[in-house]
Amino acid sequence: MSVESVADQILTEEDLFFAENQPPIDLIFDDGAEMESNRHRIGMNVLIRSLEQGLAHRSDFFAGGNMFIYFSAEQLRNRDFRGPDFFAVMDVDSTPTRQGWVVWQENGRYPDVIVELLSPSTASADKGVKKDIYERIFRTPDYFIFDPFDPNSLQGWRLNPGLRYEPLVANERGWLWCETLGFWLGTWEGTVDRETATWVRFFDEFGNLVLLPEEAAQQQAEAAQQQAEQERQRADRLAARLRELGEDPNALN
Repeated sequence: MSVESVADQILTEEDLFFAENQPPIDLIFDDGAEMESNRHRIGMNVLIRSLEQGLAHRSDFFAGGNMFIYFSAEQLRNRDFRGPDFFAVMDVDSTPTRQGWVVWQENGRYPDVIVELLSPSTASADKGVKKDIYERIFRTPDYFIFDPFDPNSLQGWRLNPGLRYEPLVANERGWLWCETLGFWLGTWEGTVDRETATWVRFFDEFGNLVLLPEEAAQQQAEAAQQQAEQERQRADRLAARLRELGEDPNALN
């Protein structure tokens, strides 16, 4: 499907009335298709969960992945468009439970950031028709692609004032700046969910990895353990000094 034909399907007032008055059961939110691989599934969850951790102080955003985004009347009839692997929408209420993202139920809001995880079966569409849709219809400010099996595949685009995508220029680490989120998007090698690979991850403006919840918990536990060890060593040094002065540390207790 060409981007021009998709553009012709954007909701008119008549279509919007049709869409809004359809019972929710008419929207399909699960087509039964599986992720391309376990690594794709983990990669998607890493982006969602780390963003939720990194923005835990905020309640005005939604992060999702592999979910349908309904935006045109044609989708209601043909249901032929699958959602991005990862997307984020800012300045929205995060409390509702959403099975998908239905634009006409979200005050016309489209994703602000999209990341597609490439595979042999999707790469052409992710770089072609989907990119055109995200640029010309969604007007998504930040779009990125990454192949979980190719560490050097990260690319990104930013919507310019003319509403066209311009390629982002990587920094010296090969990271790309996501202006919408205020985070870098870069690669990180490590083990997640028992799979070791090069993952696409968020980094803050200072270059620190945006942690997953379990990584943050482990970091806090290690910091507490380190502090306890420092306190123990301090107490041992104080006790040794008291003994040198002829005092019994136990008597002071």
